[in-house]
Amino acid sequence: MAGVSSCMKYSMFIFNFLFWVCGSIILGVSIWIRVSKDAQQDLDIDSSMFAGVDLLIAVGSIIMVLGFLGCCGAVKESQCMLLLFFIGLLLILILQVTGGVLGAVYRSRIKTALNETLLENVNLLQSSTEESMVFQEKFQKFETMNHCCGLLQGPADWGKNFNTAVGGNKVCECELQNSSADLCTNFQGRYVYKTPCGDVIIKYFKDHLLIIMGIAFGLAVIEILGLVFSMSLYCQIQRK
Repeated sequence: MAGVSSCMKYSMFIFNFLFWVCGSIILGVSIWIRVSKDAQQDLDIDSSMFAGVDLLIAVGSIIMVLGFLGCCGAVKESQCMLLLFFIGLLLILILQVTGGVLGAVYRSRIKTALNETLLENVNLLQSSTEESMVFQEKFQKFETMNHCCGLLQGPADWGKNFNTAVGGNKVCECELQNSSADLCTNFQGRYVYKTPCGDVIIKYFKDHLLIIMGIAFGLAVIEILGLVFSMSLYCQIQRK
């Protein structure tokens, strides 16, 4: 009877141990952000971003569980644990591929949903409620940082709030010495940034799409290797 390859066994263990450590770090940091008020203030995280933090907690937990199953399955030569590791990793790969296919198929709907989200935020720019004022102050920092104004129609998106000082600063104000034709424009007697921030946000997603695709492809390759090694080890243990 053929034995179990020690090289494959301990390579599987080291890989999954690193996998488990990464999951532990993601889980620990995300829980710290979720429960620590100081961390939320330092990172400028509000309640609207908690969904992303909760997602990181779920991802970290799943990675930890899979890493644990892979480590113990390799060291103890447990077919049950290796099989659970294989199934879990396969489900993640299937979800990843499904998400990519759906993203490609419903690309136009995603763009429409993004525009609807931007339109909702335009209403916040024109509102005078306490919640909207908090959003306006944060959004103005985004405008200054990215040299843009408004979301869809430029400075007109601010409506009656355009001439209101938000956070002690004038809305969309563009310094006169930087008022080149491609950066600033004159609106209601003031120099303001003319590029809508919606264009900046969409450009950001397009520019980083290649990076996201590269990361997804790299993860898929690692996941396939994990599937191959775990099933090979499973079969070796079965033939032992």
